Amino acid sequence: MLSDKFHEVLENEGIVTIVTWGNEEPHIVNEWNSYLVVTEDERILIPAGIMHTTEKNIKVNNKIKMALGSKNVKGYDNYQGTGFVIEGTARFISSGAEFNMMKKKFEFLSRVLEITVTSAKQML
Repeated sequence: MLSDKFHEVLENEGIVTIVTWGNEEPHIVNEWNSYLVVTEDERILIPAGIMHTTEKNIKVNNKIKMALGSKNVKGYDNYQGTGFVIEGTARFISSGAEFNMMKKKFEFLSRVLEITVTSAKQML
């Protein structure tokens, strides 16, 4: 589901926007492309240092949307830059092998946001 172009975007720095919504209005938090780790089964792991509102929303509604991109990766029709919209479900993990692996890479994290991708669409 996650294309080679998606992985190429992750290799180039850019901003990631994560949208969650619980019982209130949508909440947005940002991260960096270089902080995303894709597992062999194509889940996306993101270090969470704060993300308290994101966690609160996921407890009510585990659906998540995420947008990311890079101006350094050619898109459709050789367009300068490309991006993706990801949809999926999310949960926070605070222990286990994947948590420990992420903690070694990102010492600041207190939890890991895990996204199970249900849709990945290239936008540009």
